[in-house]
Amino acid sequence: MNHTVINHALLLVDLQNDFCLNGALPVAQGDVTIDVANVAIVAAQKAGIPVIASQDWHPANHLSFAANNPDAVVGERGELAGLAQTWWPVHCVQGTRGEEFHPHLNREAFDAVIQKGTQHDIDSYSAFFDNGKRAATTLDSLLRQRGIMRFTIMGLATDYCVKFTVLDALELGYDVQIVEEGCRRVNFQPDDREAALADMVVHGALRIGLADFIAVSAHHPV
Repeated sequence: MNHTVINHALLLVDLQNDFCLNGALPVAQGDVTIDVANVAIVAAQKAGIPVIASQDWHPANHLSFAANNPDAVVGERGELAGLAQTWWPVHCVQGTRGEEFHPHLNREAFDAVIQKGTQHDIDSYSAFFDNGKRAATTLDSLLRQRGIMRFTIMGLATDYCVKFTVLDALELGYDVQIVEEGCRRVNFQPDDREAALADMVVHGALRIGLADFIAVSAHHPV
């Protein structure tokens, strides 16, 4: 691998069937992100940049599911584990088609997969921690073991899992770039996408285009 770019990774967030067309929790135009991700993967591979994917991976009894909570309504907010919680439809359940990566995504290129949301009693938007930061995934330790302190991110959804992953990364000291056309949003409220992007930028993230990532990667071929 090219050591001049070993400190850079491509992070793909939750590009799974349930967040795409005909899924249990489809994000509008979520499928478009798959083509963007595949182009970014090619650029990353040429440059020796590792590709890491996060995967929502819930047990069937996950308490963020409205179906598992009396009187909970999908899209409304309540409380779970002492934290504000949006109630979700059943999605990305372990062992189902919904939790699998989109079939058109180049999964063979993944250097690692980080599973999140595995505890039944607390949600996990971020690929680094559960929502209460009570338990960490393996992502931070994996990146640090490889000397990676900078990554380019895209995926689903801008206003939830991408946003919280980025904010946690910045707090941990990472340098983060967001490929805008590689993200789509849930948008329960009309301005959720722009509010999420603005929040990430205020905290130190950089908004870039796919062409920017390709151009930078092209300068560092394997």
